[in-house]
Amino acid sequence: MNPLAKLGRVTLAFLARIGAVAVFTVRATSHCFRPPFYWRHIARQMLDIGYFSLPVVGMTALFTGMVLALQSYTGFARFSAESAVATVVVLSMTRELGPVIAGLMVAGRIGASMAAEIGTMRVTEQIDALHTLSTNPMKYLVAPRLIAGTTMLPLLVVVADIIGVFGGYIVGVYKLDFNAATYLKQTFDFLEFMDVFSGLVKASAFGFLISLMGCYHGYNSDGGAQGVGRATTNAVVSASILILVFNYAITELFFAGR
Repeated sequence: MNPLAKLGRVTLAFLARIGAVAVFTVRATSHCFRPPFYWRHIARQMLDIGYFSLPVVGMTALFTGMVLALQSYTGFARFSAESAVATVVVLSMTRELGPVIAGLMVAGRIGASMAAEIGTMRVTEQIDALHTLSTNPMKYLVAPRLIAGTTMLPLLVVVADIIGVFGGYIVGVYKLDFNAATYLKQTFDFLEFMDVFSGLVKASAFGFLISLMGCYHGYNSDGGAQGVGRATTNAVVSASILILVFNYAITELFFAGR
């Protein structure tokens, strides 16, 4: 019976963790809509998540668009369909690669930072001190990060989409000898509003998940420096997995019947 007992313990622990995350999500989300609002902390988190993440997101999107154009041309050349390169680049960037790459980059940078910062506050009892000062830690620490992550990641994705498409344009025109006017015409002719909108919905969901996982693991860390390290690792891993899972779910929601 030992294997069954071990399986039962793992299952119960998993369900308990799911319940804890659900309760934390409901509590944190409710504080995002109830005053008071700490606008100064929200602005600081927006600056950190949005502005300071631009270099890494922009650089990643640029080379992703360039590689996508190059690989698409290599594949389509076998079927004499090289003219579809511009369409594939813009649709792939706006629908999938822009939100996912931006989300993963921000998860590695911001998710880890949130978990480390809040985790350090937990193990050094600064969160307990907030309770002593009659300040709600969920409203003071968690809600500003959730608001900032949900609102700023779509803006990052807009920039990533533009830079990624521009990277494909550079390779298509200067490397693969496409006509510049034709490439741009094919880019805009096949781009629809729903392609961009679905990517922005994904970005907003990813920003919420990244902030939620960073705050959750940091808020519930324990065990000193090792606990903070575990919280940081768990925040990045769980946010990355949830990004990929919700990417499929949102894609199914928008494009299953098309």
